[in-house]
Amino acid sequence: MGRETKKGTKGPNSKYITRTKAIRRLQISLNDFRRLCILKGIVPREPPSRKKANHGNSAPTSFYHVKDIAFLAHEPVIQKLRDHKIFLRRMSRAMGKQEWGRAKALEENRPTYKLDHIVKERYPTFIDAVRDLDDAICCVVLGASLSQHRRIPKADLEDCARLSAEWQLYVTHTRALRKTFLSIKGIYYQAEVMGETVTWVAPYQFMQKIPMDVDFRVMRSFLEFYKTLLGFVFYKLYADVGLVYPPPLDLKKDAMGGGVDAYRLQPVGGPSASMDVDAQVDGKKKKKVDLGDGKVLTSKQVQKTIASMEVEDEEEQNGDEAAEGNAKDVAEPLAIAKAVSTTAASGPLDDALPSTEEFIPQPSKTSSTDPASSSSTLITLHALANLPASTSKSTKLFEPYVFFISRESPRHVLEFVIKSFGGVVGWPITCGSGSPIENEDDERVTHVVIDRPLPDPMGEVDRERRRRRKYVQPQWVVDCVNAGRILLEDAYAQGKTLPPHLSPFNAEGEGAYDPLAPVPGMEKALAELAEEMEDEEDEEEDEEEGEDSEEEEGEDVSMAPPQPEEKSKKRHRRGKKAATAALQVSNPTDADAIRKAELEAERLGIEPAEFDKVLEKAAATNQKKQAAAADEDESEGEEAAPKETAPGGGASEENMAKMLLSSKKRKLYNLMKRTNARKEEEKNRLQQKKIEIAKQKKRTGVRGDMS
Repeated sequence: MGRETKKGTKGPNSKYITRTKAIRRLQISLNDFRRLCILKGIVPREPPSRKKANHGNSAPTSFYHVKDIAFLAHEPVIQKLRDHKIFLRRMSRAMGKQEWGRAKALEENRPTYKLDHIVKERYPTFIDAVRDLDDAICCVVLGASLSQHRRIPKADLEDCARLSAEWQLYVTHTRALRKTFLSIKGIYYQAEVMGETVTWVAPYQFMQKIPMDVDFRVMRSFLEFYKTLLGFVFYKLYADVGLVYPPPLDLKKDAMGGGVDAYRLQPVGGPSASMDVDAQVDGKKKKKVDLGDGKVLTSKQVQKTIASMEVEDEEEQNGDEAAEGNAKDVAEPLAIAKAVSTTAASGPLDDALPSTEEFIPQPSKTSSTDPASSSSTLITLHALANLPASTSKSTKLFEPYVFFISRESPRHVLEFVIKSFGGVVGWPITCGSGSPIENEDDERVTHVVIDRPLPDPMGEVDRERRRRRKYVQPQWVVDCVNAGRILLEDAYAQGKTLPPHLSPFNAEGEGAYDPLAPVPGMEKALAELAEEMEDEEDEEEDEEEGEDSEEEEGEDVSMAPPQPEEKSKKRHRRGKKAATAALQVSNPTDADAIRKAELEAERLGIEPAEFDKVLEKAAATNQKKQAAAADEDESEGEEAAPKETAPGGGASEENMAKMLLSSKKRKLYNLMKRTNARKEEEKNRLQQKKIEIAKQKKRTGVRGDMS
């Protein structure tokens, strides 16, 4: 006879454990358990039956998988947390006994731990880490905007500001930004990194109020992990484009409010690659590269260095011609691959080279015999990995333009967006240092981003400025980015009412409401509105004619008989009125509806005979419409019958398929249908609202023209 199985030890519900039991098994506190779950990515699970999983207790509680708790039990960070508690207890005892020497020794040997192994466990490949950057970027950007507070350590805020600046610097350098949206919650950005979209939201540059009902210990646990994760990711991203990580910080610019410009991009194994902005704006042939410490590298010096290298190469070639012949076939492809691989790492230094010194791939000796090899040059895998990302036309959107941001416009937002699309940005000296253009009257400025009303009265100097350059509001920059082209500046001019700012993020997917798409039935509704307005005008004209005739009754004036054309027009108007009154009767057999229509016809002054004729026509038309609709329903039913009816008759194919689904999947299917129906209802509501707004605009526009 086998051993009796204990209740609750087998089955699907036995794989779950409550949070209290998990804490007791791990022998840690609740705060440490929360911290570990955040660092390791352990989340609560939902058992099939909460009552059975909790051994008959239906009280609300959190459940965790047994394997997750066993996974936490082998985590080395648990021992470090225990050591930290021991350290705090010893430090408290030493401070209480005033043993300052011992306290100092304990402080010097404070236990620390790293999260590198956790990052490697949670993200086996680099692309997995890139896919999970959304929350990490949102967290550090939020931390960078917070002010110093006793509940938030200053070091955490400084790390958030540094990581946020490094991320913006990378996105700007690689021109990875794709979309942006100015919402009430904040500014939404979307960038494309290694084929993956990264979306984050940044708050506006206002004074943030620290909420007191937020547990910042939980936020700090997330931030602790995100800082380690972003350190790994940024190092890899910077290394792939040939840049040093972390980028060096210019302390003087940072102290004077330079922001992101205080960080300098430096290529690996080379000097600083921050190009002189004046040379970039002017577009002159002589380009300079700033090497730091007041040293400048010109293109002439580069040419001399290359010429001296060529002379040395010729001397070496003359010394050993035989060896050269054997190694030439191998050296040429390697040189080509090296030239391709250095394009990403060189950055602006390639722009400093003259066009005559560009690397030109030469065909090898085998190219004449092998037609396949002559079509393309074979390069190595390393060279392919280091190929620069192809920049489309949209990433060069603002390259021909130079922007000047006025002091009331959000400089940090506009600078990030404009530079990500190739533009040059300047701002007043009062907004921070490092601006290449400090004056609005600079001849190089093509657009001034301004967010203030027009000066009243406008002087001759302001008129001259507006003739030389475009004055636009900040929304123009964002709308151009989302549209992928340069929009007309007239609709975004200074002082004008801006067009609607639409979100480029279509989260609802295909079939959702599109504000830019034409609304079905809009033209028909506007045509009906035009007819109604014509009828109203005719009524007003008739009333005016009646008043004039009453005034002229007492006068002995010989009136000429009305012309036939006028009679036909009036008859046509009366017919329209009669039709309007009769068409209100949707059901000709409904006595109440007919009575209402008769009263309406009486109010409009329609004769009973005319009303009866039109009513008969309306009833016949309604009968025809109902018969046609019934025929359509029958034809649709006949067409759908072979598809819906099962071979043996009875339930439809959809119902039979639903019967084969499990209960969980059937509920999910019904939820999807309800969600789609709700979306369709919301779409119809918004379309109807758009039609009503168009009608209202047409009414007000016509009345304005009449007045």
